[in-house]
Amino acid sequence: MNGTSWADQWDNSGGSARGGQVGSGAVVRSSGSGTTSNTAKYKEKMGQGLDKTKAVASSGFKKLKTGSAIGFRWVKDKYHKTTHK
Repeated sequence: MNGTSWADQWDNSGGSARGGQVGSGAVVRSSGSGTTSNTAKYKEKMGQGLDKTKAVASSGFKKLKTGSAIGFRWVKDKYHKTTHK
């Protein structure tokens, strides 16, 4: 064994035991405007999905708030009836 750990062998920070090699290790492919249009389409679809998610979450929160208020009022009324007989 040469004394390097698994993490040191895969570390790309430059201060590793491999002699300070600098490299990201990631493969970047650029095909010109094709990536930009795909990215724009993806962002548009994500935006639409987030809008739908926000609407559903807002609706659900309103239902939860209303249901909780009704439930607390019911408990309050029951407590009030038992203490004021």
